[in-house]
Amino acid sequence: MSKKTVVVGLSGGVDSSVAALLLKEQGWNVIGLFMKNWEDDDTEEYCSSRQDLIDVMSVADKIGIDVEVVNFAAEYRDRVFAEFLREYQAGRTPNPDVLCNSEIKFKAFLEHALKLGADRIATGHYAGVREFEGKFQLLKAEDGTKDQSYFLYRLNQAQLARTLFPLANLYKRDVRKMAEAAGLHVALKKDSTGICFIGERPFKEFLARYLPPKSGEIRRLDDGKVLGMHDGLMFHTLGQRKGLHIGGLKEKGQAGGGEHDAWFVAGKDMERNILYVVQGHDHPALLKNELQAEQLSWVAGRAPRANWVYTAKPRYRTADQTCHLLSVDGDACALYFAEPQWALTPGQSVVIYESRVCLGGGVIR
Repeated sequence: MSKKTVVVGLSGGVDSSVAALLLKEQGWNVIGLFMKNWEDDDTEEYCSSRQDLIDVMSVADKIGIDVEVVNFAAEYRDRVFAEFLREYQAGRTPNPDVLCNSEIKFKAFLEHALKLGADRIATGHYAGVREFEGKFQLLKAEDGTKDQSYFLYRLNQAQLARTLFPLANLYKRDVRKMAEAAGLHVALKKDSTGICFIGERPFKEFLARYLPPKSGEIRRLDDGKVLGMHDGLMFHTLGQRKGLHIGGLKEKGQAGGGEHDAWFVAGKDMERNILYVVQGHDHPALLKNELQAEQLSWVAGRAPRANWVYTAKPRYRTADQTCHLLSVDGDACALYFAEPQWALTPGQSVVIYESRVCLGGGVIR
């Protein structure tokens, strides 16, 4: 019987490299695929794709697998970047990594891999997949500090049925040790940070290239007093503290913080181009128990039971929060959290879990 073929998305980092290594050791016929998703300014200092490709080729040579390079820049621009700009223009703060996974890494990539004759695709994500009662479940990774199921909540049954996550039960420190033991030079390579296509470049400058900034007033939410000027609503997100450039002491008699407390973004008026701020991290305007979400996506293909208790992450870097799924109405749902949540941000994703199983989620209104 011939070996089954798996196409592994190789990024040039240690995680995807070890994913490919493990699958080769398990007896799969492994093909590496390097995706080029951004080429608008890839000659600049912030783009690492050239070095990443060199690293991919070096790893592939060491492991003994073939690599194909595929350009998804057009798909990326149409399916991910255009939506990213639309969201910022509307005053929201999108999560392009969620879109990138559902539209590129598990859609365009999967379609391409199937044309190559692949039985499965694999990535270096820290997440798990299992078949349970005839359905595929998306699971949290064993390494809770690295779990990436939050970014994968839009995956569907057809995608999960074809996907392997070789790092599901591994800790990052062990992944690095495996790479080192195998002689892979990426063993100690720094993890990439920042938005997938922006990389390490200054975000403000990047966004201003595509959306012309328009300055406007910064006002205190409590009484509407003008405190300064902002340089574009799109540069600011709910709960933001840095970059407001409004110093000065608090006036006596104002609610919501001590006289030296920091200012935080609490709202935007898109029509009047006003940025509203409050003073004090725990100002009531920044704390909410309830949220509405839209653009719902459920891993099992159907909504979970409404009027039931689950946990949810209203942002990636937060512990699971106990919540009550109040209602699911078509493409919208309402969640109530047991504890008030800080700076629930429109455009970000809220992802719902039942124990280790990722049920899906939606975009915060």
